[in-house]
Amino acid sequence: MAPTGLSGRLALILERLLAAGTSQYDEETRRRLRVLNLVSYIIAVATFAYAMQYMLIDARHFAPVININLGLVVVALLVPVMHRVHEIAAGLWLAGCECIALYALTHYLGRDAGIHLQYLVLAAAPFVIMGLKRMWLVGVLVLLGLVLHLVSWFGYPPQRALLKIDQHTLDLIYVNASITTVLLIAASVYYAYYLARKAQREVDRLLHNVLPASIVQRLKERPGEAIANRVDEASVMFIDLVGFTTLAGQLGPVRTVEFLGNLFNGLDELVSEHGVEKIKTIGDAYMIAAGVPQADADHLHKIARMALAAQSCVKKSASGAGAPIECRIGFASGCVMAGVIGTKKFSYDVWGQTVNVASRMESYGKTGAVMVPLDVKQKLQERFLFEPAGIKQIKGEGEIECWYLTGEKP
Repeated sequence: MAPTGLSGRLALILERLLAAGTSQYDEETRRRLRVLNLVSYIIAVATFAYAMQYMLIDARHFAPVININLGLVVVALLVPVMHRVHEIAAGLWLAGCECIALYALTHYLGRDAGIHLQYLVLAAAPFVIMGLKRMWLVGVLVLLGLVLHLVSWFGYPPQRALLKIDQHTLDLIYVNASITTVLLIAASVYYAYYLARKAQREVDRLLHNVLPASIVQRLKERPGEAIANRVDEASVMFIDLVGFTTLAGQLGPVRTVEFLGNLFNGLDELVSEHGVEKIKTIGDAYMIAAGVPQADADHLHKIARMALAAQSCVKKSASGAGAPIECRIGFASGCVMAGVIGTKKFSYDVWGQTVNVASRMESYGKTGAVMVPLDVKQKLQERFLFEPAGIKQIKGEGEIECWYLTGEKP
């Protein structure tokens, strides 16, 4: 959607300027090059302003200084173009040209003009524009900035300046150089911090999509620590689509993914609404738990309401897509083990007998129904409606009296 209003259009223009020349790189490199683009634009604007200032003071007297500043404007504006050469080409281009130009300006104006202060930018900017993978190069640039700063100070006292300038003008140039130095350092650090925070928020968002919020917090506070808990009272539910394999063959991959995406997005919203926890999806199956990782006395009622809402969600999605899809749902309640599995592509999972029973309730139930074992029915019968499903010979569990959850009492 295109931005509206002056502020929206200006934001879009700024975004395009910051991203100029970076599209071919990975996200981490793009963030670094965006900072470099920002620094180059600040240099271009400030340097052009200085050139105009010198012209107003005395264009003929300051002609060499004006030409150097205008040359720096061109150098800074070419930074996005240099990105196309190599990811560090623009950084080296800008740093090299800046060092030469600042040295030349100090030669003309002397150290009292404060031009050498801008070498201090090399104490911060290389870390941002070169990245931490090239610390040797960062170290070279930092050392170069320090050496040139000291050489400029000791090598160009006022009497060695090529241009004779009154004290008032020198003070003005010194103030301008100080402002530019502080602005460049502050802009580099702030924008780098801003992008880092933005990246961290994206990582957090992705983590919260696959892990419960409390587990994400534990991983941050105690990285590397094994996360596993025994939960004495929790509920686990499975939702499985019936006829999906046949439908997928008819719809093709694109429409199949679109259908599943719409359906699972709807179920995700219900998970949030009912205060339960999505555990994972396995193909066209959807697994949910309540009472984990945080204990919840109302876990069984929440999972029951979620089951009824999920039935409606599947029917609505199937109707909207014109797909003859129904679902089987089963859930059980009891003790479970819960924890984070894996170290790279990790996931939060639950396991134990309760999980097995919930899975069997789904697979042994009838299409379009929600099946539960007797103990669940007994705990919920005061507030929910049930119909008998008979005695089921459940693999691995023996005979279990089962019931169909049909609704909630008024």
